Order: sequence, then C-alpha cells, then structure tokens
Amino acid sequence: MFDQPRPHRVQPAMTFEQMLDRVRHEGAHPTRERAEEAVHTVLASLGRQLVGDERVDLAQCLPVEAALTLTAQIPATERLTGWGFIRDMATRAETTPAIARWDTGAVLTVVALLAGPDLLARILQQLPAGYALLFGQAELRQPQPAA
Repeated sequence: MFDQPRPHRVQPAMTFEQMLDRVRHEGAHPTRERAEEAVHTVLASLGRQLVGDERVDLAQCLPVEAALTLTAQIPATERLTGWGFIRDMATRAETTPAIARWDTGAVLTVVALLAGPDLLARILQQLPAGYALLFGQAELRQPQPAA
C-alpha cells in the first residue's frame, strides 16, 4: 500500500500566545486568561457555523490550540445571522450580548488577519448576513427582495 501525499501544513502566522496578546490588546481585556476565554468561546461558536473547505482552511491558518477549539464543534443545523450568533454565544457563555459582541469583534478581527482577504471572503460568502461586521469588515451583500 502506498502512502498518500499529505498536504503541507503551513505554519500559522502567529503562535497561540501571540494571538492571545493581540486579542487582549484588541479587546482591552485585563488579563491573558480573559483573552483566552474569549478566544475559545468565539471560536467554538464560529465552529458551529462554519463548514466545508472554509472550516478546514481557516483551521490551518490558526495556531493549533485555536484550531482545535474551532474544529471540535459539530456544525449546527440552524444557520444563525450575525445577531443570532451573538445572542447564541451570549446565552452559552452566560454573559450579556454586549460583552459577547465585544469579545467577538476582538477575536474575529485577529482571525481575519490570520485568514487573509481571500479566505475571509470565502468565509463571509458562506455565512448568513451580518458576519462581515463581526470580522471588522464592511457588509457588502445586497439585501434580497421580499418574496
């Protein structure tokens, strides 16, 4: 039996510690532990919404600890809008929507940096409306006419 070639895993652009420092700075979190909690909470929520090649490609861009949190989640059957994502995350984390939104912005801004513009565009194309702002991007989708 022949070994199948394996895709070369690209080293993430930053370590998990660097990611935590960046999220801590973006979110003005008082401690690295609070930043780590935000990273795991947000990536777990994102892991429930993201599927397919975009999920795999994003995991390859993240530090291992972050990638494991993202990919450990079973994708949800219900697709949440950006606001639904925030409400769901706030409920699961037992926090307010305002804190959930703040944490999401801090984490997903760093994730967008790690993903790069091409992968981020693919991710946003897959997700329902409202996610671009969570990643710190302009929402460029046109509203669909009512049926």
